Amino acid sequence: MKEHDLIKIIKDYTKSEYLGDDCAYLKDLGIVVTQDNFVENVHFKREWATPFQIGYKAAAVNISDILASGAEPKYITIGLSMPDLGEDFVKEFYRGIEAGSYGAKVIGGDITGANEIFVSITAIGSTVGRKISSRKNAKPEYVVISRGKYGESSKGLQELIDGKRESEFIKAHLEPKLDVEFSKNIALNIREDYAMMDTSDGLADALFQMAKASKVTIKTNYIEGMFGAEDYHLAACVPNWKNKEDIIAYVYPFDGAYLQIDNKRYSNYDDLGLYNHFER
Repeated sequence: MKEHDLIKIIKDYTKSEYLGDDCAYLKDLGIVVTQDNFVENVHFKREWATPFQIGYKAAAVNISDILASGAEPKYITIGLSMPDLGEDFVKEFYRGIEAGSYGAKVIGGDITGANEIFVSITAIGSTVGRKISSRKNAKPEYVVISRGKYGESSKGLQELIDGKRESEFIKAHLEPKLDVEFSKNIALNIREDYAMMDTSDGLADALFQMAKASKVTIKTNYIEGMFGAEDYHLAACVPNWKNKEDIIAYVYPFDGAYLQIDNKRYSNYDDLGLYNHFER
């Protein structure tokens, strides 16, 4: 089973109108909510990452979804299951949590014993004064904007696999930097509906997902690293943008493929060849 097949089953079964984006937008409460798990030997290895880095990335991957919605990170709760690794591990882990929360406050959680480390974080963002995104809001004549270099995290992961333990790419993989100002600028200044996602599963993934949800075609030239994962940049489909250097793609009416990279067209997500949690 593929991850997207599982998500479709859950959507069909629950019939919840809140499923579809990485954050649930609870308009009546003025918040967005997201949850991500961070699992030892799936998302990280202890021999590769310090306790600080484990905590930092566990928090950052959730805050990234809040930023992708356009909301302001406010609160997190932490479910932590782990072996007895000692007081210093816990202190450093929570120091990492603080750094990776980008101003969001820890307000609760749960802790249990386990054979391996398992972190589950719920993050809450405020929507006050902000226009909130949805991946289904890309429209023809919009432009796609993004900042940052792609592929650095994937290079860092490969270096870790190859036995290296320190480099700029490894740091990009273990301590991804989030662009809070980019998210804030869009959410405070764009009044029209817009689409935005983080690129945790790759830039190619984000472009395809927004195009499919919006029933449009996104066309771009090949960008180095766009099929790599875990860069945690933001990609947004917006009606206009002053800084032309940020424009990486264009949105068109649907013409039979959701994504076109140079002359190669993708109408099926599986053709992208991206990572699938259930094919390991």
